[in-house]
Amino acid sequence: MIKLLESISIFPVLLTLAAFRVGQLCQQKWKKPIFNPTLIGMILVIAFLLATGMNADGYSAEMGKMSWLMTPASICVAIPMYELFQILQKSLKAILAGVCAGALSCMLVIAAVGLLLEFEQSILISLLPKSVTTAIGVSLSELFGGMGGVTTAVIIVTGIAGNMMGPMLCKLFGITDEVAQGVAFGTAAHVIGTAKANELSQLTGAASSLSLVVAGLLTAVFMPMIAGFL
Repeated sequence: MIKLLESISIFPVLLTLAAFRVGQLCQQKWKKPIFNPTLIGMILVIAFLLATGMNADGYSAEMGKMSWLMTPASICVAIPMYELFQILQKSLKAILAGVCAGALSCMLVIAAVGLLLEFEQSILISLLPKSVTTAIGVSLSELFGGMGGVTTAVIIVTGIAGNMMGPMLCKLFGITDEVAQGVAFGTAAHVIGTAKANELSQLTGAASSLSLVVAGLLTAVFMPMIAGFL
């Protein structure tokens, strides 16, 4: 049976979509941060591969054919940003300052902790672009000698963590301004965080969309400088 499923090229795609849909249903039913569709989908796919012994390399190869969709999907977050840009423009300087501080401090903290714990250079470089979209992060990581697989994993974990914990942290630190919340989500948790920001409000989602774009650009500027000192 497993051999038959492995021979069906579209099966990995169907498995992934089905796992994600189960995650969505769990989130709709229990409405808890832990029931994140992406997280649940990942767990279900991993469990299925382990339980059945299906070739993980084959699954990865078939899903890799769809990876080109990640870039246009990321670009789509510009739509809410465009629709509310006139409102965002009033806070543009504050947004840019916040994103710049967030993107730079994130990479500096990673570099400091990595050097303190004596991480291998390839691992340390792989972790630096953890808060930007996969399309940007993996390209930067591999360009400076990092490992694309590690970068992809840490970007996904960062996004899921931001999606799950973001609202709680905003409440904990008294961040009630919608634009400020959006800057936090977009800068720290890229597209997955922006998905949560869109659930909070349209303005929060738009601010998050703008922030993740700027964070990606700033990471591309700062990372060569930081990597040069490692």
